[in-house]
Amino acid sequence: MPMVRRALVSLGFTLAVSTLLVFFVELIARGSFADSIAFLSQPHRPGWSTVVLIVVLAIGLDALLGRRHNGFLIIGPIFLVLAFVGQQKSLYLGDPLYPTDFLYSRQIVELMPLLVGERPIMALATVLAVLVSIGGLVWSWRYWRRRADSIAFAARLSRLAIAVPALVAFASMMDYATFSWVRDRLQIVPMMWDQKENYRSNGFTLAFALNLPMAKVSAPAGYSERAVNAIGKPGVAIALPDEQPDIIMVMNESFWDPTRLPDVTIKPDPIGFIRSTQSGHVFSPEFGGMTANVEFEALTGFSNAFLPTGSIPYQQYIRTPIPSLATFLRSEGYETRAIHPFAGWFWNRSMVYQALGFETFMSEETLPKLKKRGTLASDAALVGEIIRQADAQKQPFFFFAVTLQGHGPYPPGRYGKETRHEVEANTTGWARDSIATFAEGAADADDSLKTLVEWARKRERPTVIAFFGDHLPPLGDVYVQTGFMEGPVAPRRAPLDDMMAQHETPLLVWSNKTGTERRIGTISPAFLPLHVLESAGISHPYYTGFLGKMRGSYKVIDRNLLLGQDGAADQDWLREPKLDRDLKNFRLLQYDMMFGGKHGTRRYFPELIDDLIADRPASPRRFLSSADRSSLAIQAYCCIDARILPVPTGG
Repeated sequence: MPMVRRALVSLGFTLAVSTLLVFFVELIARGSFADSIAFLSQPHRPGWSTVVLIVVLAIGLDALLGRRHNGFLIIGPIFLVLAFVGQQKSLYLGDPLYPTDFLYSRQIVELMPLLVGERPIMALATVLAVLVSIGGLVWSWRYWRRRADSIAFAARLSRLAIAVPALVAFASMMDYATFSWVRDRLQIVPMMWDQKENYRSNGFTLAFALNLPMAKVSAPAGYSERAVNAIGKPGVAIALPDEQPDIIMVMNESFWDPTRLPDVTIKPDPIGFIRSTQSGHVFSPEFGGMTANVEFEALTGFSNAFLPTGSIPYQQYIRTPIPSLATFLRSEGYETRAIHPFAGWFWNRSMVYQALGFETFMSEETLPKLKKRGTLASDAALVGEIIRQADAQKQPFFFFAVTLQGHGPYPPGRYGKETRHEVEANTTGWARDSIATFAEGAADADDSLKTLVEWARKRERPTVIAFFGDHLPPLGDVYVQTGFMEGPVAPRRAPLDDMMAQHETPLLVWSNKTGTERRIGTISPAFLPLHVLESAGISHPYYTGFLGKMRGSYKVIDRNLLLGQDGAADQDWLREPKLDRDLKNFRLLQYDMMFGGKHGTRRYFPELIDDLIADRPASPRRFLSSADRSSLAIQAYCCIDARILPVPTGG
């Protein structure tokens, strides 16, 4: 009887501590005492399911450690730290914490000097809090390890017999793509289409766990070789003008129009040049960060909308060659080069650019030392380097450059005391000066674009320039003080006018032979390859054929907004049981080329035929002459239904 009483007391203690831990995790993640209480008290929320999960974890860890309640010394710090990191991410970027965020933790560490420079007191307090927490954890571990009761071997086995099956059952419920009767009874409803609601309704712990399987991309319903073939022939073949134009794409970091801030006057106009020559806007799928996701769309013509929420393709998915503008242009004799004046490992670019078909990637490790503006390589210096390298080229080239100067934060005085811009705003002095800092950087970007265009205007060779911002800048409280938004970051879902204001960045597509392509309007980055190649007079089965057809129906294809050419907007389109046929084909073709059997290669990406040939052990590439490969590629492209090249079925 004493043993039973002792076990019940121990279980009661475990339950009480687990409840407190869940409460504090929610309090940190939500920032609301009332909402945290509601999560545990309202029956339609899975608060007590979370408590039971923590109890089971604690029981299992206690069994492994051999002492009662020592598991909390591991569970507690991990869960509390994750909640804090999630709260900070939500504060700066507007999104919850996803498991895949830790794939780019090195990027965060690299950017710490910038963040520390903006808020040194906050940084110091954080460091002190971390040191105190580590010290407290070490003391607690040593103290409780000596005083906690040991658990007999038989009792440890019985605890594991309970904990392990329960955790396995829980893990099986986390596959949100399949229905789970138990999960449904526990009121755990995956809301992967709306992650803010997912974390609010299911709580931080369960929502985080629900996102663990998203590294695996499930095939769309009905995916098969037959389904891909049923998409039909593209109706467009590869064709290039006799004089192949040079192409330069510049994705300018956080480039945006600060005069869109309400009741803010900036003199002179910081982006006067692009305003006078503008083609339209890019509708960024991101806000304040996640540059690589915008870059992914702009280079591949694929959409983040068809990937799991929180995905970072550069980090998770791109490991082998996939279609891109660089792959295609390289197959046509272009020199393909990516340029970015930061570390090559950042966003995994060194490996990704190779998979995307770039012959060369020039990062800060291989670029000449560029003059800085503030603490980062200046836009002017980068454009100067682009021009220098372009002038040295004899063959047609495709350069893709990502700038660095415009990266946040934007503290007052970042560019020195003297600025070219005067700002009038009904805000605090700090916010007004922060706007001036950003305006100064935007003006530098605008000037660098003007320099690039004026250089290209004098060239005899046809030259196409595409210039756009990747996302709005992380101006934080400036947005609140000016009334641009209610919070420091944009919500994922909002009225159409707000969505456009919070995601549009300036776009220019220009040719030295035909001038500005004026009537682009607002487009997703995935449509950029279409407009760039059209301006260059180049056609391609996918980039101008398939995407051209999609562009005829849609302006924006974003996971939170589908915007038709007629102006009709649908924010819930991905939740609808059946997609429009063109959207379904878009999704099938993207999955096929990124993860599937690449059945669409022959029709839509004939430039990748060589890569498929190289994958065949019986026919290594080195045994085929260039003429043989060209002939084989033509046959494979023209004879669609003939089984000339067996396409691998693996992803």
